[in-house]
Amino acid sequence: MSDRVTIAIEDHVAVVTMARHDKMNALDKEQIAAIVAAGREVSETPGVRAVVLAGGPRAFCAGLDMAAMASIAQDAQSGFQDRTHGRSNIFQATSMVWAECPVPVIAAINGYAFGGGFQIALGADIRIAAPDATFSIMEMKWGIIPDMGGMHLARRLLRGDVLRRLTYTAEVFDAEAALGWGVVTEVVDDPLARAMELARTIATRSPDAIRAAKALIDETELASPKDVLKAESRVQQELIGGANQMEAVMAGMQKRTPVFKD
Repeated sequence: MSDRVTIAIEDHVAVVTMARHDKMNALDKEQIAAIVAAGREVSETPGVRAVVLAGGPRAFCAGLDMAAMASIAQDAQSGFQDRTHGRSNIFQATSMVWAECPVPVIAAINGYAFGGGFQIALGADIRIAAPDATFSIMEMKWGIIPDMGGMHLARRLLRGDVLRRLTYTAEVFDAEAALGWGVVTEVVDDPLARAMELARTIATRSPDAIRAAKALIDETELASPKDVLKAESRVQQELIGGANQMEAVMAGMQKRTPVFKD
């Protein structure tokens, strides 16, 4: 596929691996494009019956690459509202491509799943985490909100009060908390091995029935994701580049307490 994201297909199971390991799979525009392209490729490849989505040993995905913040903020002023990928913009497609994949997607999570990485994991049907995996809806730290499909996808899993707490605080939580809140399906020592085991089992089932079951679950789980995705984009566009958002970024980079304007 690319040096950013690799694809290996065997026995009807596609293994998609985010491979920007030197940056803990942090998201710049090139990484986002590679993830979306990989999701589309496996969705359209005949014979694929299940997908395993993995990161690296230190991180599933550590979230936004801060070096890319300026160029992404520039995009916010013009392109966030554009529906370039069905219901989604390119950033939302990074997670929605897995939710919309016609076959089941199983995320194998080691290390960090922060911010955008957390939202990508939410796009999977099943999430298998290592005991030392850590999670965060990190966006509030930078003065923004989750806008990569997270507001739609998190509602499938989290109670409203838990979603609000995690969004408002940007706190880091561990795998056991994630399991208790329903964010992850299982906690095991080797997430990739367990994800492969589940994927191989799914691949032995009727592909027609599996595809139909996923489509039916998605159709009946929540109503009107279109409006949620549009709302994410509107709010994010209003936030990015503002004084308080820039202060959040500067304070985080300078490791000081931010001073916001009311």
